Amino acid sequence: MTVRVDPRLEDLPMRPVSCRSCGAAVMARKSSWQQTSVQWNTAASGLCPQRRDAEALAGHSDRGLFLGCDAMAASVAAAATEGVLPVADATFGPGASG
Repeated sequence: MTVRVDPRLEDLPMRPVSCRSCGAAVMARKSSWQQTSVQWNTAASGLCPQRRDAEALAGHSDRGLFLGCDAMAASVAAAATEGVLPVADATFGPGASG
């Protein structure tokens, strides 16, 4: 099986972002102010209380309930607003003139 490389990641790769609440570190990319990609790893999943709660609620089922973490979303948004996490299409959003 051949893995297809996403050319968008060459122009603007994912960058580490740490949660300002629990310290979990994920890889994130903002394609626009409305669209965010987040990759969780085992260590980050173990630190995030919202993720742990969702997994506990799911029990032993093979389908998780985790849809996202409010604290991580706020941390990613803050990183983008502060310019630490670039936004590929910054047409609309904080500081944009669109």
